[in-house]
Amino acid sequence: MFLGHFGLALAAKKATPKISLGTLFFAAQFADMLWPILVLLGVEQVHIAPGITRVTPLDFVSYPYSHSLAAQLIWSAVIGLAYFAIRRDARGAAILAACVPSHWVLDYITHRPDMPLFPTSARYGLGLWNSLPGTLAAELGLYGAGIALYLSATRAKDHAGFYALWSLLTLLLVLYIASLFGPPPPSEQVLALSAIAIWLTVPWAAWADRHRAVH
Repeated sequence: MFLGHFGLALAAKKATPKISLGTLFFAAQFADMLWPILVLLGVEQVHIAPGITRVTPLDFVSYPYSHSLAAQLIWSAVIGLAYFAIRRDARGAAILAACVPSHWVLDYITHRPDMPLFPTSARYGLGLWNSLPGTLAAELGLYGAGIALYLSATRAKDHAGFYALWSLLTLLLVLYIASLFGPPPPSEQVLALSAIAIWLTVPWAAWADRHRAVH
C-alpha cells in the first residue's frame, strides 16, 4: 500500500491536532522510509519480478527489520517514547506510536503472503494486489477519507497553507498512478534510490501544516 498510509496519517491529525502532519507522515510511512536504506546496505532484499502481482512487480524477498510486525512494534515504542520525552504529550505519543504498526496492517491487506510477524516467522498477506480494482478502491478510499478528515480539522491560514498541501497531495496521487501503469524499475538499486525520495514528504507536509490552523 502507498496512498493508504498517507491517508491514515492525514486522518490521525483529527485525533491529535497538536502533532505536525510531517511527524504523522514519518510515523505512518516509517517502514517504507527505512526499507530502501536497508536495501541499499544489503540488509534487506527485493527483486523485480514483473507479473508477480497484478499491481506491483516487486518481490519482497526479505525485509525483517523494516516490515515485520515485531520490528514495527519496537520502532513504534521508540518513536512514541521519543515524542513523549520531547513533548510530554501522552495521548499524542500513543497515537503517533500506533501509526507505525498500522503500516503492517495495511500492507497485510494488500501484499501477497510476504509480511512476517517477526524476522524468522512464516509470512502472511491477503493479496489484494492481485486485483487492480480492489487495490484502487482501498488506496483511493483511504486516501480520500484521510484528506476529508484532515480538511475537517484544519483550515489554511494563508496561500501557502492551501498550495503547499494540495501540491503535495496531488503529487502523491500522480506518483501512485504512474507506478501502477508505468514500466517496472530498471533495477533494484534504482528502485531503492528512488524510494528514498519518500523522506521529502515529511518536511513538505510539515511546511503545509505550519500554514494551517486547527479548527
